[in-house]
Amino acid sequence: MKTAICPGSFDPVTLGHLDIIERAADIFDNVIVLVMSNSSKYQSMFTIDERISLLERCIKSKNVVVDTYDGLLVQYAKEKGAVAIVKGLRAMSDFDYEFQQALTNKSLYPDVETVFLTASGKNMFLSSSMVKEVCTLGGDINSFVPADIAPDIYKRCKGDN
Repeated sequence: MKTAICPGSFDPVTLGHLDIIERAADIFDNVIVLVMSNSSKYQSMFTIDERISLLERCIKSKNVVVDTYDGLLVQYAKEKGAVAIVKGLRAMSDFDYEFQQALTNKSLYPDVETVFLTASGKNMFLSSSMVKEVCTLGGDINSFVPADIAPDIYKRCKGDN
């Protein structure tokens, strides 16, 4: 059984995230969607527990579970016996950063591979940051996020908790 990890902040989860997760689920026996905090990003819109709940409501594949970890990704991969870290790529700027991360992860844990899946054309521009900005400014995000969680995102953008 080959396990892969799809790490990210997922703040909030977008259709682009789900596309990568579902495609990874078709390739690997088990996929762990790993919600991580990202200290380099600004204040999160949703707590980690809320992001886990939103993901669990959206993911339909039976071989996908959601988890969280507050340490080094490769340490988690080692603990879970993962063979791959799956990352989605939208543009060359993504590749530069993700390639550096992949090389670092490989040097720290040689038994794990990084697998890059390119975003589908309709999701090439899509990011959680863009969704938050559009939503906060009153725009329509329905074509960017799963319908099941759009009301939660709109509510949070309005400042309702």
